[in-house]
Amino acid sequence: MSIQPQIKVLSTKKLIGKCMIMSLSDNKTGQLWKSFMQHRKHINNVIGAELYSLQEYDVSYFRQFNPANTFVKWAAVEVTDFDSVPGDMETYTLAGGLYAVFHYTGSSLDRSIFQYIFSSWLPNSDYELDNRPHFELLGANYKNADPDSEEDIFIPVKLKASR
Repeated sequence: MSIQPQIKVLSTKKLIGKCMIMSLSDNKTGQLWKSFMQHRKHINNVIGAELYSLQEYDVSYFRQFNPANTFVKWAAVEVTDFDSVPGDMETYTLAGGLYAVFHYTGSSLDRSIFQYIFSSWLPNSDYELDNRPHFELLGANYKNADPDSEEDIFIPVKLKASR
């Protein structure tokens, strides 16, 4: 695998959705998305049709990786404002910044893209992880476990400190 990302600067985004604490070994992604999608129609002022699958990791998450380490996962959409938030939803302000954006085609169950990003691309790039949320942008061509599914993977980065 050798996918080269686009490096993009994102502006701050307002999101409305649902979140859950989970780990890779106790993955509740299906439960989170089912709950979110049942109530998505109640969100006003949505921008675009894309869905955000966002992960907030503790600063030490990748330094001492363990599948049992917990993180906060969000299922959300971008909105223009927080003036009308459904009672069963929460708001999230995604800070802007520099991201490496990987366009991925393949099943969402195949995690090899993340293996490639963190063990091959990142160590050999001019960038290092920044402590901001990671997310996947799921658009019209996203088909979950389908091998023809497409999504954009956003990895927060910053230039490596000069040695």
